[in-house]
Amino acid sequence: MRRRRWRSAFPVLFVFYVFFAFCFPLSQVEVSLHRAYNALVNSHLLAIKIGNSNVTFGVFENTTLAARWRAHTEIDKTADEYAILLDDFFAQAAFTPHVIDGERWKGIALVSVVPPLTTTFQELCQHYLEIEPLIIRAETKTGMPIRYADPRALGADRLVAAVAAKQKFGAPVIVIDFGTATTFNAVNRAGEFVGGAIAPGLHLAADALYRSTAQLPRVDLALPPRAIATNTIHAIQSGILVGYLGMIEGMIARIRAELDAPDARVIATGGLAPMLAPQARVIDAVEPDLILDGLRIIYEMNNHQ
Repeated sequence: MRRRRWRSAFPVLFVFYVFFAFCFPLSQVEVSLHRAYNALVNSHLLAIKIGNSNVTFGVFENTTLAARWRAHTEIDKTADEYAILLDDFFAQAAFTPHVIDGERWKGIALVSVVPPLTTTFQELCQHYLEIEPLIIRAETKTGMPIRYADPRALGADRLVAAVAAKQKFGAPVIVIDFGTATTFNAVNRAGEFVGGAIAPGLHLAADALYRSTAQLPRVDLALPPRAIATNTIHAIQSGILVGYLGMIEGMIARIRAELDAPDARVIATGGLAPMLAPQARVIDAVEPDLILDGLRIIYEMNNHQ
């Protein structure tokens, strides 16, 4: 995975380049061509989202998400172990060595809610790809003012999702992220992140119910036939999933009222969004890769040339 610094054609190209640079001063056209070549060669962005349950990797070719993978978050894994995992992902995607060569990456953008793994992945990027990643924090340039009491306490993944939603759908906009925690994130009409809400995620709620009771079984997270259940499994599914739908609709009504924005669009992301969105009348769109898109947008904002 290390860069190949010296390619077989490099000596010939280098002599050719020096000869023409000496004989013919660079014109504006030549400068533009040189920049275009660099943009073509370094066209791949690696986006990494480190969540409490999963680590998600995405490879962008310019603005297109060409590949994505997900692995379980393991806080004790080393940079070497994650590097082997990433190498396997590249192989599965049939990426040839010249594509995963460090010289082919224009950069890496990373957002994390697991501080120990932030350091691990920074080491991976530096050691294996020889690239310093852009780690998204409250002070990172995002183009979105933060109206949070303490911006440093704001989960950076929430901010990244909000930036992507505003870019794609405009403002005002509300993002619901169905992750380990279910978060509601509000962007006002001025395009400012103004806060939101955090609730236990669906898997967390189901697991807590199972672990804290003597007779209730663990159940699959699937919608029951009716809200009024006639057996225990459906009753648990109704309480968790149908109850969540009621919570979603109630929260969106309150957030829209506080934003004074009844027209605010609602965007869902996260693993359970595709299942819940068709049942929630207030959700306008599902964007499974919203945070990866946000990483790309913020990276380009900070590396515009």
